[in-house]
Amino acid sequence: MADEATFYMAAEEVNNLKSEPSDEELMEMYALYKQATAGDCNTAKPGASDVIANAKWGAWNDKKGLSKDKARAEYVAVVEELKEKYGI
Repeated sequence: MADEATFYMAAEEVNNLKSEPSDEELMEMYALYKQATAGDCNTAKPGASDVIANAKWGAWNDKKGLSKDKARAEYVAVVEELKEKYGI
């Protein structure tokens, strides 16, 4: 499991990637970050006309039930993969 310091360090490191991750990778990081920091999705589903907000809400909601500790660990693992793939 990743401790909070490791998690927040990974959140900073991802901003220094040499290339922009794919939309899918960004969405996965967003969902894991939200789950790790806020827990289960606690907001109303946005209207269908806001496609991006709807996608973000869905990605986060798909993580429902994942513990904050597990979400932190998965987030750090994703960032490590992205650092290897894109460089830092």
